[in-house]
Amino acid sequence: MISQRSGNRISPSSGARDHVRIKCMWVVVTVIAQEQWSWLHAVLLAFAFSPCRKLLCGFLLLEDEQLQGDKKRHLRCVFPPSFVSCSTTTEQHEVVVKKATVEEMCPRFPEPVPLNHPITSLRVALEKIDVLLRSSVHTTKLPAISAIVVLNDSVLWNGHFGKKNISDPSSSAPNEFTVYRIASLSKIFPTLMLYKLWEDGLVDSLDDPLEKYANNFTIKNPLGKSEGPASLSVRTLKNRSPAVSLRRMASQISGLPRLLRSTNLLWSGDTQSALILLQDDVLVAEPGTRCHYSNVAFSLLANILAQKVTGTDFESWVSDNIMEKLNMEQTGFSLTPDIQRQMALGVYSNGQPAPLYNLGWYRPAGQMYSTTADMAKLMMALLGVHSGTLLRQNTLNTMLTPVLRCHGGYFANSTGTPWEINEQFGYDVVRKDGDLDGYAATLSLVPRLKLGLVVLMAGVRPADQDLVSQAYSYLIPVVVNAFRDTQQTLKPPPDPAPYIGFFTFRNMTFYEIKVDSDGVLVMQQFGPQVDTTVPSKYRTIRLDYLQDRVFRVVFESPYPCKLKFNSASVSLEAQDRQIFNFYVFNKKGVSPGFDSPGLNTYKVTRIAGRPYLTS
Repeated sequence: MISQRSGNRISPSSGARDHVRIKCMWVVVTVIAQEQWSWLHAVLLAFAFSPCRKLLCGFLLLEDEQLQGDKKRHLRCVFPPSFVSCSTTTEQHEVVVKKATVEEMCPRFPEPVPLNHPITSLRVALEKIDVLLRSSVHTTKLPAISAIVVLNDSVLWNGHFGKKNISDPSSSAPNEFTVYRIASLSKIFPTLMLYKLWEDGLVDSLDDPLEKYANNFTIKNPLGKSEGPASLSVRTLKNRSPAVSLRRMASQISGLPRLLRSTNLLWSGDTQSALILLQDDVLVAEPGTRCHYSNVAFSLLANILAQKVTGTDFESWVSDNIMEKLNMEQTGFSLTPDIQRQMALGVYSNGQPAPLYNLGWYRPAGQMYSTTADMAKLMMALLGVHSGTLLRQNTLNTMLTPVLRCHGGYFANSTGTPWEINEQFGYDVVRKDGDLDGYAATLSLVPRLKLGLVVLMAGVRPADQDLVSQAYSYLIPVVVNAFRDTQQTLKPPPDPAPYIGFFTFRNMTFYEIKVDSDGVLVMQQFGPQVDTTVPSKYRTIRLDYLQDRVFRVVFESPYPCKLKFNSASVSLEAQDRQIFNFYVFNKKGVSPGFDSPGLNTYKVTRIAGRPYLTS
């Protein structure tokens, strides 16, 4: 609010326990604000208790002053004399203003809907990401960055910074087809294989123990609760120790060590040799109890499932069932001369080129390469919006769900298959990071928003800033607001006639269902139980047709999460998106009523017409 006299801006709210002294001519009213409270509300409330109630509509002239000797603040209200009729007696009144908080708007998690671009706030957020990544390029230790953002089934933005080859002065900037090593993002592919085999019924359960598919798998479990001595505790099908299961292997909670004993990532052995080495190795944690990063787990998972379940090798299966299906033509395992010519040059922190190692038996855990263009296709498939469907939506939901909350020393709040999961703005950010000599990469998703971001780097990941988290700090709020502000297109029923009419719940509340100009059902509450202080639009809901006689409640967005009136409040958030299940049509061809199981409301019954109600 701007003072008409001085042009000074007046603070719009008072802090907790501030005292607001309001003077109106000869009247002094003290308002004690317990929380944030609009000055205008305070003024109006003060006049409700003052002799100046005969105020005619005029403008307020406010001055903000600091009382000497304390931290109290007060406002002096000056009204032109022609607007005020006050008694000549000075009176003092004190009113305690009830707690007023900032109204929280819903839906908190709006559904992803098609947006009408351009959206200014979204453009600004993407410009900030552009600046963030551009400023992160370093000529020595991080010479090239490529990034891409997807929203629903579209590429929203892509940016490419630096040079493909730092050692070549004439090198061009990278683009969406520039190849980078993706390191541990490779672990996404054994996980996809597991879920696909499970979905197809070739794997009975995600929680099958590994030894079901590798009967010679044993490993010492000194932390297990078996009957023998701890040092001799071996996990087998016969004892009761928790299983090294397929799901736990894919979510870094199997307890398997990071690497096989006396090996590094270049070890060129085979799976049988790995199983032999594990027989005299130990679990580092009881399976299912602690997050512990393991490359062993993913190489075992990939190679054993490929050999024992599919009858082929892992890389061939991935090529046939994932890359080909998604048309990911520049993603793979073998760094051929042709692929190397398309690559951004990976470097160490001193700017020296990094060798392109072959990871041998650990290839499923970190060997792969890709481009931002191909990674965009993979993100869309994981979000369930790509035309080449990999997994059913229910399977994807399971794959993207956190499995275990991690201990404080781990680098993520929760772990998933194969994700590291943290929360931003109330949303799970599901991501996989990868770092390998000369390269760093992150694939990240916000499943509830159908939003994804990939960042591929040639060089060393910045240690002082999480680029992905910072990018989402720009993106998530504006995407949420864009979805919240976009009205959802509702589906009308094939024939609205069987649903139109009047209904009641126990003769206490009454409803009328009508049809709007688009054929969508609209339901409005009426009757003596309706509080007229509740705005009409919150007593009116629309019904989105889902299937035969089943509808979903939809409030006009945005709306207050809790609607307060008089001394009561009602949660609109709890009612939004609830299901109405109408009864089978009767002989007259109309539904005699409906239930709303999510609201524990049953037998809302049809009545013949609008009832005559007396107050």
